[in-house]
Amino acid sequence: MAAGGFLLALRIGDAAGYWTEVLPAIFLIALGVSAVVAPLTTAVLSAVDVRHTGSASGLNSAVARAGGLVATALLGAVLSAEGEELWAAFHIAMIVGAATCATAALSIFALDR
Repeated sequence: MAAGGFLLALRIGDAAGYWTEVLPAIFLIALGVSAVVAPLTTAVLSAVDVRHTGSASGLNSAVARAGGLVATALLGAVLSAEGEELWAAFHIAMIVGAATCATAALSIFALDR
């Protein structure tokens, strides 16, 4: 669902309408991410022994924080572009976001036993 939201955001351009292009993409991204985070955390924590759940939880949190830091750093690269380069960078970021969300969703099925 989140990957679909990122792909839907590829329609956003200079003349994008908020209600017709921006909001639907953001809504799908938010809904998809909220639907994936809890099952992914459950899959990670249930994939280890009870004695290792603390370490797994810590690793899960560290990876989530690192992902947020990388996304924030890459946002600077997108926002430093101007004109048509800004839209090209934005669309590349949306494609990377879609691929990342699809990979996270697929990892739930790989980790869930």
